[in-house]
Amino acid sequence: MKNYLKNCQSGFWSAVFEKELEYLLRALRGCHKVLSIGCGPAIIERGLQENGFDVTGLDVSKEALQGVSDSIRAVVGIAEDMDFPDSCFDAAIYIASMQFIEDYRKAALETARVLRQDGKLVVMLLNPESEFFRQHAENPDSYVHKIKHKVVGPIEGVLSRHFIADGEYYLGIDGKKVFESNDPKSAGLYIITGVKRRK
Repeated sequence: MKNYLKNCQSGFWSAVFEKELEYLLRALRGCHKVLSIGCGPAIIERGLQENGFDVTGLDVSKEALQGVSDSIRAVVGIAEDMDFPDSCFDAAIYIASMQFIEDYRKAALETARVLRQDGKLVVMLLNPESEFFRQHAENPDSYVHKIKHKVVGPIEGVLSRHFIADGEYYLGIDGKKVFESNDPKSAGLYIITGVKRRK
């Protein structure tokens, strides 16, 4: 975890996090209570909190949550069985975490449950079509190598059952350079945004 936190402070990762935060600030307009699922040390979530959001972070790793700012509520738990009441959040976000969750189908159902009517969803997926993904997936020391679900289509299909959803490529990455791009070959992320379907 110490190595991860150290890497997060590099210029490259700071630039990535800044772009992800910019996206979230646009996507979450009108929301207040936000649940971040698989938040780790909640680096981007701190930025949301500093911009007026009430953020709760959920992660399976107690160690990862030790790095979370005191201003963010940190909860140890799993996405497939969240210990929150129904309809208690305005929005839920997954920042490059859903592909690492064992049962993303159950996680999607639980996410819909804890969101209020018309609640928002933002799922940032690592884009398997990108050069960045291919390079890191081959490295056994990379977090990308540990991904459980490499194909985004089935994830998007499951989310579409519970959310009116749309996807887009975002955040060009070339080596250590970060730039605007929606080209599938250079975009590091595929982002699914949605609104909870009415029952």
